[in-house]
Amino acid sequence: MNWCILIPLLVGLISAYLGYLIGKLNSKNDAKPSGDIELWRKKNIQLESELAACKSKLSAGAGNVSSSSTASFAAAATAAPVVFNASAAKAIFGKTIKQDDLTVVEGIGPKIRDLFHSNNIKTWKALSETSVDRCKEILKSGGERFSVHNPGTWPRQAKMAYEGTWQVLLDWQNVLDKGKE
Repeated sequence: MNWCILIPLLVGLISAYLGYLIGKLNSKNDAKPSGDIELWRKKNIQLESELAACKSKLSAGAGNVSSSSTASFAAAATAAPVVFNASAAKAIFGKTIKQDDLTVVEGIGPKIRDLFHSNNIKTWKALSETSVDRCKEILKSGGERFSVHNPGTWPRQAKMAYEGTWQVLLDWQNVLDKGKE
């Protein structure tokens, strides 16, 4: 057996294997911008929520606008309330959604829903108009087991449900962690 042939062959195999491993490690490091993507998704959802809030303030503040532009805002100010579309909600969420079901809001389960109902917050609109501090007070009134929950996003989620922006709501909920940002 000629050892002169085996040594270069062995060195070549080891070099190929090490090159493969180094390439594999470098490719894993290049494929990790997902943290940045998630950061920008959260920012996008937050900006969409703020845009929706600005639009609603704009339509609500139509009376404070000069008379020349009042006519253009008249339709927005007297617009009919948002109509609940169960089929659109089902198409996005993949399950039947009942109107004003507070459990659609991530972080609210049946017991918290009952707690809010007992405090006369029974609709998405009512929850969307409730401050986060008031939500915390309601949770504290239910006892220690409810006070651990963070309702920081609940009014905004409820507003999206009330307005029927189901895809935006679902996308945001996919980013949230049990209702927390």
